Amino acid sequence: MTVRLLTNIGRLWTGNEVLSNAAILVHNDRIAWVGRAPDLPQSVPGVVDDIVDVDHVENLGGALVTPGLIDAHTHPVYAGNRYAELAIRTSGSTSSAITAAGGGVGSTVTVTRGTDPWTLCNGVRERLRGWLLSGTTTVEAKTGYHLTRDGELADVRLLRELEKEPMMPRVHVTFLAGHVVPPEYFGRQREYVEAVGAWCADAAAAGADSVDVYCDEGHFTTEESRWVLASGRNVGLLPRIHAGLFSRRGAVQLAAELGCASADGLHHMSDEDIAIMSRYGVPAVVSPATALQRGKLPPVRQMIKHGVQIALGSDHNPGYCGITSMSLVIALAVSAFGMSVNDALRAATLGGATVLGAPDRGVLAPGRLADIVQWDADHEGAFAWSFGLKPRRVWRGGIPVQ
Repeated sequence: MTVRLLTNIGRLWTGNEVLSNAAILVHNDRIAWVGRAPDLPQSVPGVVDDIVDVDHVENLGGALVTPGLIDAHTHPVYAGNRYAELAIRTSGSTSSAITAAGGGVGSTVTVTRGTDPWTLCNGVRERLRGWLLSGTTTVEAKTGYHLTRDGELADVRLLRELEKEPMMPRVHVTFLAGHVVPPEYFGRQREYVEAVGAWCADAAAAGADSVDVYCDEGHFTTEESRWVLASGRNVGLLPRIHAGLFSRRGAVQLAAELGCASADGLHHMSDEDIAIMSRYGVPAVVSPATALQRGKLPPVRQMIKHGVQIALGSDHNPGYCGITSMSLVIALAVSAFGMSVNDALRAATLGGATVLGAPDRGVLAPGRLADIVQWDADHEGAFAWSFGLKPRRVWRGGIPVQ
């Protein structure tokens, strides 16, 4: 049993309120008490009989403290890079032209398939470590660059095993075999869709938490997406959907019909789509870096106005975005989407916890996981100023990782 007292917190952003001159009492991996330092009790039943007997006391020097950040949308299991493709895109080439020339997702699939498991694992490990060291304690991580049964299941198991290692964030594993149709299934898209649906049970057994499908132009139709998501939901996977990144194809309506845990992307949205998400309680995951890359911003302020739950994701992937810092994503959300700092920070904590179905994190409150970040600042407004605010210290489950 370990009891840790974090004190002299200048400003504590709990997710529910802001406290000055605060303290947090941690018991093992959970928060036992949180509040203003002058209100710290002398004893906490079942935790410590006398507060002077805590195992560790850490003075945080008046810093800003928040819950650990949550990245609700990433694609970290890949090998190689697409730097040349990015340079060509910035010179005016379209995504369809790049794909026709052998680039796009298919090029990453080829390289990933040809990479030995040890090298692939090391690359994913370094990316996940980057998230944790930048203050992100939970990462949603998708498969989707093998697009074979054995390769996708191996990716699920890889993510589950890496999560157990020291210096790793918590991982929510999403099965994304429904990314694109692989080359060996050319002309047999329906056959591939049926295969992916059949793999979902194996993915759940391997440790996946969610199933995702890319419902968009050049990927999968609404009917095909419904088959994959329903197959995953039937074996206990949370359904989520890539929606409206290139065009509106009815993905939002499908998300409402199936009760998706999130609709992600949403660069192309109508007022009707927003109304549907609001009415049926479909949360949105938006990624400002990718939206800026593609030159089409989702209507985030309108979604907030209509009561849609917002979560933020980096959309880390080899083709568009290499960000592993959610504090940078918060700054980009403020500047690009017009979100307030509080709304953006909430979307990167409580919002992420909501879409991942993880009520044990995202807020600093008794009983929640002690995923905590001390920042190099004394006010949350620093997130909007720094464009990549650095943490001074990160605790994952009450254990300091730096």
